[in-house]
Amino acid sequence: MLVASELRGELARIRPARACCRRAELVGLLQSADADGSVRTLDHATARIAVQLAGSIGVAATPPRALAPGSHAPGRHHLRVALDGALPSEWEPVTGKACDRRAFVRGLLLGAGSVSGGPGGPHVEFVLRDDRSARELERLLAVSDVRSSRMERRGRQVVYLKGQEQIAGLLRLVGANRALLDFETSRVSRDVRNRLNRLLNAEEANLARTVRAADRQLQAIGRLEADGELERLADGLREAAAQRRRQPDADLDTLATSLGISRSAMNHRLRRLVELAADAGAARRTGAERS
Repeated sequence: MLVASELRGELARIRPARACCRRAELVGLLQSADADGSVRTLDHATARIAVQLAGSIGVAATPPRALAPGSHAPGRHHLRVALDGALPSEWEPVTGKACDRRAFVRGLLLGAGSVSGGPGGPHVEFVLRDDRSARELERLLAVSDVRSSRMERRGRQVVYLKGQEQIAGLLRLVGANRALLDFETSRVSRDVRNRLNRLLNAEEANLARTVRAADRQLQAIGRLEADGELERLADGLREAAAQRRRQPDADLDTLATSLGISRSAMNHRLRRLVELAADAGAARRTGAERS
């Protein structure tokens, strides 16, 4: 299962070795920043990485501070990191280097991303301020072979990912290897469990069909015997009837093996017994109506 807090913690522990990657990750993180360039977040790891990234490229940043009461909605965005100086604002992720694209999406996921689960599976969203940012993110993900969709919600642009393959591709892109391993393990376990359930359901349905068929055959054999017709049948049909009575719960393969014949031949004989019983019953009803 994909847990948002664990994913954020793993992403925040990644330390880009190159200055260009640190800059790109900060640019991604700043996509959700306020107009004054400050980052607001609920997540302590995100606030910490914002300070570290800014300091690594020479941008001054204040330590994370809790917002004053009444300055934010209760329970939301309670940490603020203020950045001062020349912020890296001009950067085109799609035409940048592959390592920069990964870092940019990682920062964007930390700052503007959300991860949730549900009956329909995991769901990842990026909430962005404008249409241009959303289009750029869609292009960036497409370049990295991750398919996304977009919608508008309360005046904000939302780029979202659904589906196992797309979310696995995103985790691979941002370097969340532990989260990817847990996600794939959960996916494999779920697939195996679903396959097992399908097999069990199919086996249960086959067993139910076998029981119903055996019941019809035993009733037909009983009617033929009551009418005195069973003893007049061919040897093969009598053997099939006797074998069915000896093994009332057996499937066709077991019955056929007991008589040393093919499954198809056994099925034909039992079906013939049911047909003869039905014909005898129809003849009795016709005779009763005439009399």
